Amino acid sequence: MILVTGATGTTGSELVRQLAERGERVRALTRDPAKAQVPPGVEVVRGDYTDPGSLADATRGVTAAFLAGPPGPSAGHDLALVAAARTAGVRRLVKLSALGTGDPRVGPFGSWHVDGERAVRDSGTQWTVLRPSTFASNTLSWARELGADEPVPNPTGDGASGVVDPRDVAAVAVRALTDGRHAGRTYTLTGPEAVSVPEQAAALASVLGRPVTTRDLSPEETRAFLRDVWGFDEPRTEGVLTSTTFVRRGGNAVVTRAVPDVLGRPARTYREWAEDHRTAFPRA
Repeated sequence: MILVTGATGTTGSELVRQLAERGERVRALTRDPAKAQVPPGVEVVRGDYTDPGSLADATRGVTAAFLAGPPGPSAGHDLALVAAARTAGVRRLVKLSALGTGDPRVGPFGSWHVDGERAVRDSGTQWTVLRPSTFASNTLSWARELGADEPVPNPTGDGASGVVDPRDVAAVAVRALTDGRHAGRTYTLTGPEAVSVPEQAAALASVLGRPVTTRDLSPEETRAFLRDVWGFDEPRTEGVLTSTTFVRRGGNAVVTRAVPDVLGRPARTYREWAEDHRTAFPRA
C-alpha cells in the first residue's frame, strides 16, 4: 500500500493517477474525501496533520509514503507524518521539497523544507528527497491575462529556470516509491533547458496561435501586484521579492540529468507541456 499525501495537489493528483495505472494499491490522503476525484480502486482517507489519530489510521498497513505538504512552511506537517509513519512501520518515504532548499539567497522559501528533509533523512526508513524546479503548470495562472488580452506580468526579467513538467516529477516519485535503488538520494528535478518567462510566453504563443506578451515588473510593481492582485500579506510579499530577485540574477538557471537518468527518457520540455494543456488557455 502506497500512501500519497497532498493527493489533490498538482504533483499528488498526478502521482495517484500514475500509480493507479501501474496497478499499485494507493491510499490518497486529503482533508475532505468527499471532494477528492481519484481513479477507480484508489482508497481515499481523511487526514489532518493536527490530528495524530487520523494520521495513524492513514499510515496503518502502508509500505511507502509520499510527503507533499501544502504550500508554505511544511515542517510541522512532515514531522507529524514521519512520526506516524515510523510508528506504523512504513519502510520507504519520499519527500517533495523544492529547488534552492537551504540556500539563503532564495529568501524565506529556502527554509520551508529544511526541517522536513531532515526529518525524512533521520527517519530510519529508506528515504528519497525530490527538489523540483519551477513547475510548467505555474503558467496556468496566465489564463486571466490571456482572457483579457493583457500582457503576462513578469517579475523575473530574463532570468531563466529549469522549468519541469509536474508529470515528470510524479514519474520520478513513482520510481522512488516502488524501487529501493533510489533510497538515500536527493534528486534535483528540472526540464531539459533553462527558459525565461518571455521564452515560455513565446512557446505558448506558438502553441495557441495567438500573441502572448509579457510586461516586466519592477520590484515596486511586483510588490503592488502581489499585494493588490494576489492578496499577499507583507511578509510573504517580501519573501517573493527576494525569490524573484534570485531568479532574475540567474540563480534558478539550473538544469540536471536527474529526470532522464531515473526515467530512462528525456525530460519533457515546456513546449510539450503547453501542447498537452492548450485547452486550459483562452484561444485567439
